[in-house]
Amino acid sequence: MLDKSKSVKSVLMQLFAPSGNTNIEGVDTVNACYGGTNALLNSINWVESSGWDGRDAIVVAGDIALYKKGNARPTGGAGCVAMLVGPNAPIVFEPGLRGTYITHAYDFYKPDLTSEYPYVDGHYSIRCYTEAVDACYKAYNAREKVLKGQNGDSNGIVDKSKTPLDRFDHILFHAPTCKLVAKSYGRLLYNDYLDNPEHPAFAEVAPEVRSLDYEKSVTDKTVEKTFMALSKKRFNECIAPSIEVATQCGNMYCASVYGGLVSLLSKVPFDPAQPKRVGVFSYGSGLASSMFSVKVVGDVSNIVKQLDLQKRLDARRVVDPQVYDDVSAYLHSCWK
Repeated sequence: MLDKSKSVKSVLMQLFAPSGNTNIEGVDTVNACYGGTNALLNSINWVESSGWDGRDAIVVAGDIALYKKGNARPTGGAGCVAMLVGPNAPIVFEPGLRGTYITHAYDFYKPDLTSEYPYVDGHYSIRCYTEAVDACYKAYNAREKVLKGQNGDSNGIVDKSKTPLDRFDHILFHAPTCKLVAKSYGRLLYNDYLDNPEHPAFAEVAPEVRSLDYEKSVTDKTVEKTFMALSKKRFNECIAPSIEVATQCGNMYCASVYGGLVSLLSKVPFDPAQPKRVGVFSYGSGLASSMFSVKVVGDVSNIVKQLDLQKRLDARRVVDPQVYDDVSAYLHSCWK
């Protein structure tokens, strides 16, 4: 936050000053790590609306991911992702396929306007995140079922060895930590199990897991370990390529899940002749969350070239942790 009233968007307008372009709608949207997603959905809605004037939208997902000195500080990261939204894009949002979960929670918040350090209830925040994964996946599945009922299912042979999770070639998660991403992917598989416990993929799941109370399941270690193990091969193929930026740069908050998209595009070859479906789970404490899906249907080679992820990562400078602490202390003094 640059100011309690003036938007960051108004500051970014300096980039358009040389061209004299001041006719650009939109200002900041804020809800922890979900703000960029809300801006993205707003931009898509604008392009689809009667208010659209034919121009592209620009979404800038950025944040301040900084913790006070202590155990949480090493998880903080830095990064910003800008996205261009318009027609005939190589990455297409699947129409209507969204599931959202928003509720009131104080798992992570910044009530002190003289400091960027958050107040965090770590265990509660992980619980909130897990409940959001469950709720968004269920809402997404329900919406998909409705749309299929309206449009009709395609004919063909169904591979009974696959679970609903396998309909995604890849899934991107908001990544506070990469371990939480692995747990959350397993959690999606657990949801598939609850919908169809007799599926062959779940033959080795202990019977008592089936009758476990939902509240207990959220933190149950047997559930966690069972479905992380079952999803490990899928994770390495479908999720691991998307966490390169999170691994290298830490939690970027608002940009985190879109850093996952940058990683995926940079690490996985995409062929326009074989479109791939990518699920996206976005979470912001407080809390707001959504799951949606996109398809990579066109040539993304120019995007990958312009991103040049490895060059950006290689350009980083290694410094002693004390330097980071000193800079953080200086910034904190400036907020006072």
